[in-house]
Amino acid sequence: MSNPQTGLRYQLLDVFTRDPLEGNPLAVFLDCAELDDDLMQRIARELNLSEIVFVARSPQTDCIARLRIFTPGTEMQFAGHPTIGAAFALWQSGANGTQARSFAFEEHVGRVPVRIDRGEPPMVWLSTPPISKVQDVDRTAAAHALGVDESDLIAALPCEVLSAGNPTLYVPLRDKDAVDRAGPDTAMCQRMQLANDRICMLVFTPTEQGAYTRVFGHSGVGEDPATGSSTGPLAAYMMRHGLVSHADGTAFVSEQGVSMRRRSLLHVRIRGEHGSEGIDVGGHVRAVGRGVLELRG
Repeated sequence: MSNPQTGLRYQLLDVFTRDPLEGNPLAVFLDCAELDDDLMQRIARELNLSEIVFVARSPQTDCIARLRIFTPGTEMQFAGHPTIGAAFALWQSGANGTQARSFAFEEHVGRVPVRIDRGEPPMVWLSTPPISKVQDVDRTAAAHALGVDESDLIAALPCEVLSAGNPTLYVPLRDKDAVDRAGPDTAMCQRMQLANDRICMLVFTPTEQGAYTRVFGHSGVGEDPATGSSTGPLAAYMMRHGLVSHADGTAFVSEQGVSMRRRSLLHVRIRGEHGSEGIDVGGHVRAVGRGVLELRG
């Protein structure tokens, strides 16, 4: 049990990878009912990972736990790699009834189902919350905000903000080189009201496997190695604009974090025509360490 008087135990995981020191690092604190909001936020600043997750009991009978997810600067409504990592950590420990391979978490965005497929290592999946379109963004402005030329954008495709709890601007680029050259122009983002904790920017190019992707400004994080909450809406964008099949059972991989030397593989499965039954995002998890955060005076 995590207790600030005796030390807070946590697990360190790399999510969306089979390999240590790749993927997206995550600290998971189990059984954190006694922690208040301010302490959780301060712990997130102390560890300074893109996100950390605190697991507490949920009053909802159809959820095995409540997840509180924090970046160093803010609390998230929903996030993918903490959901995947928390599911893996709880399933490994057998806590909270996770001997089953299908269960659900309570998050601020609502109930989030997860599933663990057999394998060595197992694959952990989440069901993306409902996806909504927030707004269109001018293509020229989006290109300037990301430090690329408008000619680097794929012709005729829009730049759109979609959200499954984490609003994201999707910018389609013509090749990997353009994706690797992209980088936010802070002044331009501020003029577009994108440089805040509410909207991040995802640049991608289609590949034979699915997509090659980078994500900037994820809740105050400069660049994120793997962004599961934005990958479900990426699949919705790609289906809508003919970049991947919209047929039931379609599967592909989004490769992210390469330029950070934190290569992440985010797997996507489409359930139902056009994702009518859901969009699942999954990945492997590698345990890399354990620790105790000492807070006694």
